[in-house]
Amino acid sequence: MGLQEVVQTHVEKMSNHTDAAAEVLLERKGCAGVITLNRPRFLNTLTLGMIRQIYAQLKKWEQDPKTFLIIIKGAGEKAFCAGGDIRALSEARNTNQKMLQDLFREEYILNNAIDSCQKPYIALIHGITMGGGVGVSVHGQFRVATEKSVFAMPETAIGLFPDVGGGYFLPRLQGKLGYFLALTGFRLKGRDVYTAGIATHFVDFEKLGMLEEDLLALKSPSKENIADVLETYHAKSKTDQDKPFILEEHMDKINSWFSANTVEQIVDNLQQDGSSFALEQLKVIKKMSPTSLKITLRQLMEGSSKTLPEVLIMEYRLSQACMKGHDFHEGVRAVLIDKDQSPKWKPADLKEVTDEDLNDYFKSLGSNDLKF
Repeated sequence: MGLQEVVQTHVEKMSNHTDAAAEVLLERKGCAGVITLNRPRFLNTLTLGMIRQIYAQLKKWEQDPKTFLIIIKGAGEKAFCAGGDIRALSEARNTNQKMLQDLFREEYILNNAIDSCQKPYIALIHGITMGGGVGVSVHGQFRVATEKSVFAMPETAIGLFPDVGGGYFLPRLQGKLGYFLALTGFRLKGRDVYTAGIATHFVDFEKLGMLEEDLLALKSPSKENIADVLETYHAKSKTDQDKPFILEEHMDKINSWFSANTVEQIVDNLQQDGSSFALEQLKVIKKMSPTSLKITLRQLMEGSSKTLPEVLIMEYRLSQACMKGHDFHEGVRAVLIDKDQSPKWKPADLKEVTDEDLNDYFKSLGSNDLKF
């Protein structure tokens, strides 16, 4: 082997090694641009660097005539993406105020870019898909769940609210399902992620690799060609096909309980119902941040009649107010740092969270507001 070949081999190994260490892989394969969230040890949680790289590449592929579709997936088998890097956010509170603004601003701009993407965008949401992971999938045209998918928006448990456009897509789910999911953080699994309307297709995990190969092999596909491939795989999957939706028997009650205009009324509704399912939800809600619960209900009620960009502007205001508040940092401490699972919320009672307090969270940030 000549010197040149030795150097070449070394360079290739180095570049492969660097790729393997990259937090996100961005590759052109066949007719598609493929985004792989590459932090499997951290359940592919999103960092600001990843958000920036994905956004820049998405914009390039959108303009590239040789790129016909965009696929996003997670490395490893455990998670598509478990959310944003919440711990880093809390740590930045005292050291890097700008990072708190940049991360939310750029993440929401990416969410909006996915929604308005000119190329078909396909998210393979296998494994854990929560928070920020929902943001980089649910706004895309196609979302493919598997039997191992786990969807949740658990933000009220850490003093936050279901952001990344949650105020837009959650109130648009059937009945009051989105309100229930947002306030309780309830987890949907497997085919239920499809039945709920979070995913557009359901495919067995063992077929996911073949599905991706078939999509990459398409020649100059139209949106219809892509939809046909997804539909074919979806139709072949028989896993849990006859299993009723996990919340089916409770949906009428969920629609009734969560139609209330206040969190206090929802709590009363659950208390008065007294069934084991109602009391279970009541127990869950009572553990959540009272401030987060009130913010979330108003966010969804207002978001139900706003456009996605309008919702993201509202959520940006909320995010910045939460970063300055007490409960988010206390929630992160209790769940992720000390792991004692017993956050001390301030205020600790729903009645102490006034309309005046809430109005402060929803206030315009003036020239610092999110802009598209």
